Amino acid sequence: MKEKSPQIQVSVPDQLYRGQKRLRIALIGMNNSGKSTLFNAVSSAMPQTGELAGTHRAYGECAVQIGLDEARLIDLPSIASLHHLNSEDQVAVKYLLWGDERPTVSQHDADEPPAPFSPPDVIIQVVDASRLEHHLELTLELVQLGRPMVIALNRADEAWNKGLHINSKLLDRLLGIPVIPTVATMGHGIADLFSTAVKVVRDGICPVAQSASKHICDSLQPLSKALNKPEIHDAFQVPHAFLLMQVAANDPYFIDELQQHFPAHTDELQQLRITAEQKLPRPLEEELHADRHHRAASLFESVTRLGAPHEGRGWNYWLDELFLHPQWGLVGSLVVFAMVLFMVFEVSAWLDGLTAARLIDWSSTWIPVSTGAVVGKAVVDGLIGLIGIVVPYMIPLVLLLVALEEAGIMQRIAFVVDRGFHHIGLHGGVALPFLLGLGCNVPAISAVAGTTKGRERLVASLLITFVPCSARSAVILALAGKYLGGLGVFAIFMLTIIVIAIIGQMFRRRYKDASPGQVQDIPSYSMPKLKSLFYETWLRTKDILTIVTPLLVGGSVVLALLGHIGADKFINTLFIPVTDWWLGLPVVLGVPILFGILRKELSLLMIYQALGSFEVSLYMDWVQITTFLLFLTFYIPCVSTFAVMLRTLGRNGALFSISLSIGVALAVSGIARLLLETIQFLF
Repeated sequence: MKEKSPQIQVSVPDQLYRGQKRLRIALIGMNNSGKSTLFNAVSSAMPQTGELAGTHRAYGECAVQIGLDEARLIDLPSIASLHHLNSEDQVAVKYLLWGDERPTVSQHDADEPPAPFSPPDVIIQVVDASRLEHHLELTLELVQLGRPMVIALNRADEAWNKGLHINSKLLDRLLGIPVIPTVATMGHGIADLFSTAVKVVRDGICPVAQSASKHICDSLQPLSKALNKPEIHDAFQVPHAFLLMQVAANDPYFIDELQQHFPAHTDELQQLRITAEQKLPRPLEEELHADRHHRAASLFESVTRLGAPHEGRGWNYWLDELFLHPQWGLVGSLVVFAMVLFMVFEVSAWLDGLTAARLIDWSSTWIPVSTGAVVGKAVVDGLIGLIGIVVPYMIPLVLLLVALEEAGIMQRIAFVVDRGFHHIGLHGGVALPFLLGLGCNVPAISAVAGTTKGRERLVASLLITFVPCSARSAVILALAGKYLGGLGVFAIFMLTIIVIAIIGQMFRRRYKDASPGQVQDIPSYSMPKLKSLFYETWLRTKDILTIVTPLLVGGSVVLALLGHIGADKFINTLFIPVTDWWLGLPVVLGVPILFGILRKELSLLMIYQALGSFEVSLYMDWVQITTFLLFLTFYIPCVSTFAVMLRTLGRNGALFSISLSIGVALAVSGIARLLLETIQFLF
């Protein structure tokens, strides 16, 4: 009986926030709370920036993908309070209240609306957990806005380092607001935070304004009743609790608007405020501030306890310090990168010697004479080439990276390198395919096709074709290692990185409609399971049999027939403009360049055949060797890569990839030749 593939069921909500219905999420918080760090952790590669109208306070805005939902995320300037703000801070509060709408009291303002966005559907207050008590005062003010709200209890790691242990679930219950511990610099809790933000909107959950102490509420009762008039609420369009607190605190903006729009009520309201103040031991504004401070302190004491620093932390915490720390995370990523290189250049090379290399030695004794024998030999060579791709390089590397992914390590690397990939218009989620590309570009492009779409799929696929796969690396190491030395090898690989970065920047400017930001989940560490490991490896490599095999075998037959009929001189003549005129190489290298599209290792063997010697330096100087290696590095990777590009990007995308690789190869190698010949002449 045929085993069925496991089915993945996804629960789809009745209403999805997408397109015109996407959410608007406002990030707000005090200075140094980590608000902008959180924004950067999920933002797109090209977030929009601007200034709130009439101010010099900058905001950031970008699209974010949250599961199946979409949102526009707005990073507002930091504020410390909603009361007695200067004119610039007041604009941020106006956005939280009204967005780009104009209430009656604001229609006379000379400036445009604060920002060109509708008011937020949900507010995320970013709180510094290590200074929680101070931030809770702002929380008590924000709940009066009457909008759905979530608290990001950020810098939870710093709080623990200080021995401050916060019961976030208890704080959630006491405030009536979801509280999600986060470490924005390390990606912890971010996925949970944004999924919770979507949930509170979908469920229509708004926090209930926390009442002031009873003696203050009693004294404000007459003022509250006088303010509770339909015409006043229609003019301000703010919750009654918020309006009452602003008037009671004698906030200049709200008092001025009352005087302008409701002069008949102003004297009464001011008198009621004075009367309320007379019933209190201190001025009303001071009493309200002291009361908020007291309630915030009480909340803080209820949900925190002091303990030993690092209490309850085990190996997973220290692993995160290696893989997710803003600085050390790069070291952890380099460790994984070194593992990939070891797999490619040591383990894969060893497996290649046991499989494809032996088959190549066996087939080399077969010297076909007839056309039929030539075709048969070509089919065998194509299949050997397939084995040489799959067995030594593809399967071991995919197994390693799938294991790292299931262990939870690749997701951490993706988070750390995300900001770096933003410089080329991509997200850190493509880090895995780029690492796969070091072994073989074929599974790397297939991985991109399975995890991205649209512009990001196109750009990532095009850039991956410039990642030096194991075949190209073998040629570089063989020739450059022997004739150019370690410095030459290093220079070629570094130039590859530079070219990828430059082309990525060009694509970033060309395709300005960037993909939305990604809320990356940081899963718990887990031990990979063998069944899942092998199944995922099969899913990511099975396309080789159906896509690459026919083209690889067919290409091998075509090239063999060309050689059989003596077309090598014709090919070399055809390539003279490239080999001789532009690159300054021996004319006989035209055939190795053409046959290199079948598999790059063939280029190395055919160089020896074309030159008639294993000592390349007898026929090519160091400038020519460098030029030739650079051309092969950026030239069309192989026919297998083209086959996958054809399936994932379509005919136009695949042809554009070929044109791009040929153009880049000619440009880089030609410019390098001119520079190196100049240096050679001068020295």
